[in-house]
Amino acid sequence: MRYIFLLIFVNLSINVAASDSITLLQRLEKTITNKNFYLKKKYEKIAILKLNLEKNIYGGNNHELYESYMLLFNEYKSFQYDTAYYYIDLAKEKAIFLKDSVKLSRAKINEGFVLLSSGLFKEAIDTLSSIPVNSLPKNIKFQYYAVTARAFYDLADYTRDFRYTINYVHKGNENLDLALENVEPNTNDYYNTEGLKKLRIQDWNAAEQAYTYWLNNLDLQPDYYGIATSSLAYIYSVQGFNEKNIEYLTLSAISDLENATKETVALRNLASELYKLGDLDKANKYISLAMEDATFYNARHRKIEISTILPIIEKAQLHKIEGQKNMLKKIVFLLIILALVVFIFSIIIVKQLKSRNISRKNLVETNAKLQELNTNLKEADIIKQEYITYFLKVTSDFIHKIDTLQKSTLQKIIAKRPDEVIPILKRYSVKKAREHLFHQFDEVFLKLFPSFKEEYYALFPENERADIFKTELLNTELRIFALYRLGIQDSSQVADFLELSISTIYTYKTKIKSKSNCKDTFEEKIMAIKTL
Repeated sequence: MRYIFLLIFVNLSINVAASDSITLLQRLEKTITNKNFYLKKKYEKIAILKLNLEKNIYGGNNHELYESYMLLFNEYKSFQYDTAYYYIDLAKEKAIFLKDSVKLSRAKINEGFVLLSSGLFKEAIDTLSSIPVNSLPKNIKFQYYAVTARAFYDLADYTRDFRYTINYVHKGNENLDLALENVEPNTNDYYNTEGLKKLRIQDWNAAEQAYTYWLNNLDLQPDYYGIATSSLAYIYSVQGFNEKNIEYLTLSAISDLENATKETVALRNLASELYKLGDLDKANKYISLAMEDATFYNARHRKIEISTILPIIEKAQLHKIEGQKNMLKKIVFLLIILALVVFIFSIIIVKQLKSRNISRKNLVETNAKLQELNTNLKEADIIKQEYITYFLKVTSDFIHKIDTLQKSTLQKIIAKRPDEVIPILKRYSVKKAREHLFHQFDEVFLKLFPSFKEEYYALFPENERADIFKTELLNTELRIFALYRLGIQDSSQVADFLELSISTIYTYKTKIKSKSNCKDTFEEKIMAIKTL
């Protein structure tokens, strides 16, 4: 019974670890998607440093100029080899000019680092060997021994020949011991060096403890975080803890991408592990990205290492694709048979539904036309009722005025007082009568189309919207298109009603349309304005 519970516990632990790995891989996918964002941040940081460099160049302070070159080198050292080497070369020149041996040694140590990163091991070791290490301050000595140790370790990893590697590893260990003598305890550099020492002497438990303590208790910068997680992944790999290996490789790859680090191994190693697990899609994607990074950085040895894995993963991916193609062929064949069956039944069904669909379509079209016709008739009926009432009233008023005028005039003529006829006639102003007519027309129209003015002016840019006189409901421009909306679209009829020439009406219409936002559909927009 105890054995069964233990087995269940182990299975649950494996499932939880697998679930965590999937979550981290999803996070990695998201980080890859945002890769250009992190690159942009990197270039923005570099741009600021370049601006400071320009200030120092023109400022003439050689010490500050040296530091500007070093800062730019630090940004490029794990990002792009050629540019990093360019700035470290400038820093060396400036140190020589200043006759500052410490600054020159610092520059050479960093030159050795970037040569290593590019795979130029002999050149790196030659450069480091030229440095007078005994005269250096303690913190610079640490950098020297740390980079020299890495040079021999990397050379051992690259050579992979026991006859030579044992000597390279021994030299690396010696330099690492010297580095530890020159570093402050309980610092990032200390735990990085201590962890690497335990890892290289294959004391896996001590190495794991050093890196784990480092991760959990110190504030790690992105480059240090990438080193710690990548190193832990290696430790778990050699001990056979595959889930933890993948977990820390993924964390390291995420850190490298977020920090825009191009000289890296995490993504390559992760691709290799996923290939072993059969996840060929991700393995192929990650190894291709790793090759892009190595090419971008110009890391010769990384490209060679990736080149040994890339064809294997690509071949497996192609084999998988071929298998999928064969499966797809079988599926397509079955689908063709199914499609034929469906096609035969479809013909039968289509024939039965065709006539029904045609009649239904006709019915829908007829209903739509009837609805539109009913709407138009309803609108026309409203307009007719309003304007019949309006014109009856206007006509009645006009007849009443004519009758009054006629009676008054006849009375004066019969009474032989013709001089009094002229004042009677002058009481009636044609201009005022026309203004009254327009005012009544405006009132009736806006009663029918209360939103006309707002919808009309919405067809124009803000700066082209004319002001309405306070005493007017509509102006001449609006009346022209109000008549158009009522269906009076003959320019001669509009001209007669408004007492304007036909050419003036044309001029108004052309000018107004040219100012609108919809020159080609202006009349359609006017006709689309609805009544109440």
